[in-house]
Amino acid sequence: MASSSHRGGDFYGAASYRSRDGLSTRQVGGSDEIQVRIDPMHGDLDDEITGLRKQVKQLRNVAQEIESEAKFQNDFINQLQMTLIKAQAGVKNNMRRLNRSIIQEGSNHVMHVILFALFCFFVIYLLSKFSRR
Repeated sequence: MASSSHRGGDFYGAASYRSRDGLSTRQVGGSDEIQVRIDPMHGDLDDEITGLRKQVKQLRNVAQEIESEAKFQNDFINQLQMTLIKAQAGVKNNMRRLNRSIIQEGSNHVMHVILFALFCFFVIYLLSKFSRR
């Protein structure tokens, strides 16, 4: 089995997990288990665990805030898309009406636009002549 090839001081790389004083690993008689022993002199581990729990709670709160903000923005985007769809439908209907009225009226509207433009230019011309004097 795999345990016979890993006998000695380094059981599954356990020596590499000795990151702190007070923690040590040892092999349990012939099995594939590792036991971790915590030295009571180093009691600051409880404080570190408590600190980590507080950080995990803060991260959970941040994640919940991000989730609620994402849901809010998703709902807002959906409403915006619905508004845009309605606006597109309104523009399409108005374009149909405009095309229908142009076909029914003929090209008489072009003559009205040209006459309006000439009238506007004439008024501007007169105002510029009288304002110079």
